[in-house]
Amino acid sequence: MPMKLLTVAVLAALGLVGCNSSNDSNDSVLPRVKSVEFIGMPAPSTDQERASAYTTAAVKVTYDDGSTQASPLRHQSLYYSTDSITGETGGHVYDVKGNVLKDVNGNPFIAETPDSNSLLQVSGAAATGKGGNPLYLVTHFEYVWRDSSVPPKDLYGKAPMVMKLSTVDQSKSNGDLSVVKLRNISMAGVRGLWIPCAGSLSPWNTHLGSEEYEPDARCLETDTCANVYGKDSHLAALIAMNTYFGDTTTAKPYNYGLLPEVTVKADGSTTVAKHRIAGRISRELVQVMPDRRTGYQGDDGTYTVLTMFVADKADDLSSGTLYAAKWNQISDQNGGAANLTWIKLGSATDAELDKMVNTDNIKFSDLFESSDKEVAGFVKVVAGHEKVKTEWLRLKPGMEKPAAFLETRRYAAYLGATTEFEKMEGVTVNAADRKVYIAMTRMSSGMEKAKDATVPDHIQLPKSLSGAVYELTTAQSVKDSAGNAINSDYVAVSMKALVVGEDIAKDAVGNTANVDKIANPDNLKYSEIMRTLFIGEDSSTAHINNFLWAYNVDTGKLARILSIPAGAESTGLQAIDNLNGFAYIMSNHQHPGDFSPNIDPALKARLTPLIDPLKGSVGYISGIPQLR
Repeated sequence: MPMKLLTVAVLAALGLVGCNSSNDSNDSVLPRVKSVEFIGMPAPSTDQERASAYTTAAVKVTYDDGSTQASPLRHQSLYYSTDSITGETGGHVYDVKGNVLKDVNGNPFIAETPDSNSLLQVSGAAATGKGGNPLYLVTHFEYVWRDSSVPPKDLYGKAPMVMKLSTVDQSKSNGDLSVVKLRNISMAGVRGLWIPCAGSLSPWNTHLGSEEYEPDARCLETDTCANVYGKDSHLAALIAMNTYFGDTTTAKPYNYGLLPEVTVKADGSTTVAKHRIAGRISRELVQVMPDRRTGYQGDDGTYTVLTMFVADKADDLSSGTLYAAKWNQISDQNGGAANLTWIKLGSATDAELDKMVNTDNIKFSDLFESSDKEVAGFVKVVAGHEKVKTEWLRLKPGMEKPAAFLETRRYAAYLGATTEFEKMEGVTVNAADRKVYIAMTRMSSGMEKAKDATVPDHIQLPKSLSGAVYELTTAQSVKDSAGNAINSDYVAVSMKALVVGEDIAKDAVGNTANVDKIANPDNLKYSEIMRTLFIGEDSSTAHINNFLWAYNVDTGKLARILSIPAGAESTGLQAIDNLNGFAYIMSNHQHPGDFSPNIDPALKARLTPLIDPLKGSVGYISGIPQLR
C-alpha cells in the first residue's frame, strides 16, 4: 500500500490522476486512444524490494479529444507453482498415464518455472459461478529445476513437462481475474512434451507453444553426447521422455523440438497437435503474421538460425514451406544491421514427416554421412545450440526433405544460411508497421567477428553481453536465394538493433549491465493500440533483479514497469488491448532465487531466506485505462 499511495501522490503532483476506466461499450461517443505513455519506476534498492515482484509504475493514456487518464499499475498473482486449485497443483508433472511424477525421495516434482501464457475467450463457455466473464488461460511449465534432496540436485531437462489450463473469472466491474479451476492438459496424444518455453496466441485463437530444445539425434545415435557437450543435456531428453513413457524404447529424438498447438473448446476440453513444418530447432516460440500463414521463430542457443515458414493455408499449420535466413551485414554499430536473404529448405506436410519418424523409424545416419574431421566431398557445417560444433556432412541421395525438417539447423548451414545467432529468443509482430521484433539475449560467440576461420563469419559485431531487441522490416513480392517467389506478403528483408543494452563494470551489488537499460531480453510482446513493445528479461548474470520494460516505438521512451525477485526470469508475456473492455499485460516469473554468480555475497545471504525458490508465479499487470 505505501508504494501504491506514493505512486498516486506522484501522479497527482504531475496532474495525471484521472478516473478509473469504465466498461462502457458505446464506442460512438467515447474518444479513441491517441497515445500511451508508461511512467517508469526506479530499480529496487531495499532487500524487500529485491525479494519481491512489484510495480510502482504508472500509465497515462491520451485520447483524440484531448482528455487523459492516468493510473498506477497493479501486479497480481493468479497462483504459484506450489498452489493447489480444485485438486491440481500448479507445478505437478505427469507420466503418459496421468500419474504425478515423484523424485527419488518420493516427493512430487514441483516445476517452479511457469512460462508462456495465452489468456483467451471461447464463445459458449459456461459461467464460472462467480458472476464474471468466463475465460481460459493456457500456461507452460518449462522444467523442473531441483528435487527435494539436501542440497537439491539440478534436474534441468530430466523430467517431462506440462501445460496447465485455468478456468478464469473476469470481474465485469473492474476486470480483476481469478482462477476457479485448474487442470492438466494431457500430452499423451503427442508423445509427451519436453521443455516448453515461450508461446503465443494464434490469430485463430489457439495457443502456439514450443519445445525449446531439440535433442541432438546424431550424438544420441552414436552415444557421444557427454563427450561432445561436456554434459548430458541431450541425454536428459531421453531420460525425461523415458520417465514419461516408463520404458527406454518409445522416446525418439525427432519427436521433440516441435511446435505444439492447443485448441481450447467451450467446455474446457482441449486438443493438442504437434506441427513439424516449422522445422526442428531450439524453438523459443512462433509468431504468426497477420496473413495467418507466415511465421517467425526464435532459435535459443549458440550458433543458431533464423527461420521463417509459410503455411499452405491460412489458420492451418499442417503443411507448408520452410526457409532459413542469411545475414548480409551492412553495419556493426549499435548492435548491427543487415539485409536478409532467404534460402528455401523444403516443403512438406506434418503427416508425411510423422510417417518418416514413427513408421519408417528414420535416423540421423539415414540422412547424412558425418565426420568430426575434414573429409573430401563433405560440407563443413558450424551449428549447434549449446556450443559451437563443427562437423563435416554429406547429404545422402533423396534426403533433402527430411533433412530440412528434422535437422533444420544443420541443413540450413549445409545450404549456406547464417547459423551464428546467439540465444535468439522472443518474437512478436507490429502489424500496423509490418515489423517483426526479435530478442537476442547477447551478441557474442558466433555474432562476434571471428578470430579464426572456423566459422563462415557472416555476423561480425562487437561483443555485448547485455543483448538487444532487433527490428525486422517485411516486404511483399520477395524472391528466395534461387530467384523463386516466396508466397508471403511478410518476408523480412532487413534487420537492425532497436533497443540495446549496455555492459558495465560490476557494481556494488553485482550488476554487470546498466540497470536503466535492458539486459538479456527474452520475452517480447507488442501492443497495437499502445504502440508499445514489452520486453521481459532473462538475465542470469547482468542484472541481479530482472525487469519488465515498456518501449514506445514512436517516442523511443523506455520505462521499467515491473521488478521481479532476484534470480527469477520474467516470463509469460501477453499484451491484451481489449478483452471485454479491459487491458492486461500477462506476466509470470520463474525460478526465483536462482541467483547470479555475480551477486554480492552479503546481499545473497540476506535475500536467501526471503525468497521461496519453489514459488514461481502466474500473474498479470492491470490498471491500464480502457483502450479503444
